[in-house]
Amino acid sequence: MARMHQWLGMAAIGISLTGCVSQEKYNAVKLLADQRAQELAQAQADSERDRTAAEAYKSQLDQIASGNNTQGAMIANDAQQIAALTGQLSDIRAKYEDELNKSPQVVMMGGGSALPAPLTNELNQFAADNPDLVDFDARRGIVKFKSDVTFPPGSTKVSDRAKEVLQRFASILNSGVAANYELMVAGHTDNTPITRPATLRQGNFDNWYLSAHRAISVAAELVANGVRKTRLGVAGYADQRPIASNATEAGKAQNRRVEVLILPTQVGSGEVASSGDAEPRAASHRIRPELNKDSDSSPAPIRSELNK
Repeated sequence: MARMHQWLGMAAIGISLTGCVSQEKYNAVKLLADQRAQELAQAQADSERDRTAAEAYKSQLDQIASGNNTQGAMIANDAQQIAALTGQLSDIRAKYEDELNKSPQVVMMGGGSALPAPLTNELNQFAADNPDLVDFDARRGIVKFKSDVTFPPGSTKVSDRAKEVLQRFASILNSGVAANYELMVAGHTDNTPITRPATLRQGNFDNWYLSAHRAISVAAELVANGVRKTRLGVAGYADQRPIASNATEAGKAQNRRVEVLILPTQVGSGEVASSGDAEPRAASHRIRPELNKDSDSSPAPIRSELNK
């Protein structure tokens, strides 16, 4: 953790040295940094799991030895497994140390926050007011919407509760210092495969589709509440960016999420509006109303913008 604090400290200094960066470079660097942070979290989880397994095997060997059990074959087999696990643990630790020692690449604003203090404070309060639905990572400027509350299971239809919260979120994004910031909406799933025929017929052919469609649904709600389309980007990462282990239901729940990255690169106010910008609420009607992998009673597929 001390090294992580040093890492963040170096990042905070970066803004004073580098100044402004181009939109494309910032976006690419920020996404890479997010990926590294998630990889580090997964490496920590893997390291702890392997350490626990190695200790369990060692305990088993100790019990066998203390009981004068002469099952040599079992002992030899367990010893080989311990050696293999120890080797894997060493590799994971080496990769983890290597990531910690790399120079930070994210350009942070003063104080170690990715966003201005007034906006950070407002988003912290927004998350505190909606703890069942929202998490806010102030260091990286990411608002996370928990999929289990934002959507029904396996669905891309935004729940009524989430619509209310997204309306409040849109008002924050459209006010004051945040009004021109760019936004990247990224969908994520756990690693449970989509297999139900009804879900496949709806266009969610796998978790890539489900994650992308959920991101589109959240983006459409933001547009319906006045956020300009020119500010928005959408991505789907399926189960490739976990923030917790998929070995437990609690971990899977954390991995099912839609993240909104608030990028401190600004869109110019003089861009030419598209014909769709005059009626932002129409965007929500282009999203399939129900893409549910847990119900065979889903409506027939609507082949529209989602399946291009």
